[in-house]
Amino acid sequence: MRHSRRSVLTATAASAVALGVTAPPAQAASSGSGSRPPATAQPPSRELRALLKEIDPDRIEATVRKLVSFGTRHTLSVQDDPARGIGAARDWLLAELRSYAAESGGRMTVEAQSYIQEPASRIPTATRITNVVATLRGSVTPERVYVVSGHYDSRVTDVMDAVSDAPGADDDASGVAVALELARVMARRRPAATIVFAAVAGEEQGLYGSAYMAQQFKAAGADVQGMFTNDIVGSPTADDGVEDPYTIRLFAEGVPTSETPAQAATRRSVGGENDSPTRQLARFVRDTADNAATGMHVRMVYRRDRYLRGGDQIPFLERGYPAARFTEPAEDYAHQHQDVRVDDTGKQYGDLPEFCDFAFVARVAKVNAAALWTLAQAPGTPRDTKIITSTLTNSTQLTWTRGTEPDLAGYEVVWRETTAPEWTHVITAGDVTTYEVDMSKDNVFFGVRAVNRAGERSPVAFPAPGA
Repeated sequence: MRHSRRSVLTATAASAVALGVTAPPAQAASSGSGSRPPATAQPPSRELRALLKEIDPDRIEATVRKLVSFGTRHTLSVQDDPARGIGAARDWLLAELRSYAAESGGRMTVEAQSYIQEPASRIPTATRITNVVATLRGSVTPERVYVVSGHYDSRVTDVMDAVSDAPGADDDASGVAVALELARVMARRRPAATIVFAAVAGEEQGLYGSAYMAQQFKAAGADVQGMFTNDIVGSPTADDGVEDPYTIRLFAEGVPTSETPAQAATRRSVGGENDSPTRQLARFVRDTADNAATGMHVRMVYRRDRYLRGGDQIPFLERGYPAARFTEPAEDYAHQHQDVRVDDTGKQYGDLPEFCDFAFVARVAKVNAAALWTLAQAPGTPRDTKIITSTLTNSTQLTWTRGTEPDLAGYEVVWRETTAPEWTHVITAGDVTTYEVDMSKDNVFFGVRAVNRAGERSPVAFPAPGA
């Protein structure tokens, strides 16, 4: 099929209307969004709106306070005490997730994913590390997997101190509470693809639990098409007192960590440094979650992570999976990782629940829910997407492989100027596997996304050069 430049340009406004694009919430605009939503924005379905209404700040608070009650959750802390230490936290998480699974009609399973970590950096002796993992099996394409996690281990200033109280309310009981709340509200539903909800350990010692989980997926050949970690999502207040309660940061890597030198050279030769699978996943989050239904603005940060630090998305990136990190708009270093104490003025220090804003955490959970549920219900990201470069013409031909989803309706071609951060134009291509646009591939960037009969769209696939 072929589409002219003139018809592409005149279709832009119509595309926005057809997609049901709505303005971001007033709170988001006041937090620095201030721009129109992308042309690729997707409004929430009725089912998603109902799901979002079930997310409960009180339950999130109860989860955070329960995790804090174990005193310390340091990876090297005691594992056989029923009331204190990481073992007690592990056992409570298992029981909690199993109670959700009991409502799933057999679709959700829960496991303690354990292994022995031999001595390594910040692990002085062989230590059992256990991830608590709930898997909600997809009803249509169960082989397609999406993962959401938080880490349940904690620490104080001395990363090797496994004895002192380390409440870890913000870092990272808040992220675990997000994963658990999503597991609770989704357990009774039927996603088309598989969703995995994980509370991982060993993060503060060196991302050990997440690395083990990512490697298990890799060894099994799992088709993980997206992973989100929620790490430090408890408060919108920075240590200078400034609040940004309607913004969540999303860190998204550019050139993939897993690329070979040859792949990196190809990417440099055609552009696309801003078009990795992870960047497309981040744009998808903006498309589905930066709206009035979540009450949040998603601030994409084009970095792998913050300076001098890293999170549980990194082991997934290293194994070639698209993965991104949610974190609060400005961290409060006066409380994060501080020893629990009260100074001479009566001011408290330490990562305590009192410094969390549970309504904010609930909104973060809604952002995650909007992205994950839409990912799981929409078709998978198009595969084998190519931009044909064998001939020198002023038109652009794109090809891809048709997906196998039974409700697949067809595809859309998206494009933008090379200097634009978001996709700005959408073209309906139909149920085809090749499409030609009367525009030069030298001047703009193109992508392809799938759409099902319910109107749910996949993340965009950025094309590689092809013959």
